[in-house]
Amino acid sequence: SAKDMKHRLGFLLQKSDSCDYSSSQGKKEKISSSQRLSQEEVRKWADSLENLIHHERGLAAFRAFLKSEYSEENIEFWVSCEDYKKTKSPAKLSPKARKIYDEFISVQATKEVNLDSCTREKTSHNMLEPTLSCFDEAQRKIFTLMEKDSYRRFLKSPYYLDLVSPPGAGCGPESCKRNHTHTLDCNSNIISQCA
Repeated sequence: SAKDMKHRLGFLLQKSDSCDYSSSQGKKEKISSSQRLSQEEVRKWADSLENLIHHERGLAAFRAFLKSEYSEENIEFWVSCEDYKKTKSPAKLSPKARKIYDEFISVQATKEVNLDSCTREKTSHNMLEPTLSCFDEAQRKIFTLMEKDSYRRFLKSPYYLDLVSPPGAGCGPESCKRNHTHTLDCNSNIISQCA
């Protein structure tokens, strides 16, 4: 069930948090930063997929949702392309491009993304001389696919709805208007799981 998946995800993310931050000070900073996520920010995620995936915690929540649907390859490909475009060294372009191609685009890809044959062929051709923009068309297609499909489902899922209107006593719309801090406390547990 979604609740079981969220619990397991929370456990895994807590485990990874301990790897990310070795000091207790780092953990305190992580918790306090997650509490600063406002309802306003979470609501902006519903405005566009771009708002969602360009927000660190929004991306984490969307990725968790896609994992629950066993379709995280699309967001992983998109993130890999974003990272690839930041490559400074020309010597690193070709090996990084090959890694992305082999992982997401080739016929033997372990996490093959759903691309039309034209885009796949063009991207394959781009592999002959990789540039910073060699995945742009494929990345655009995958973004559009996520926007029309999984993003819409995400907005109706508990992964989003629990953040935008958290369940629990005292967290209804009326009490949230009166006590904004309490709203963030209600959200902090879910948000920290997605951070």
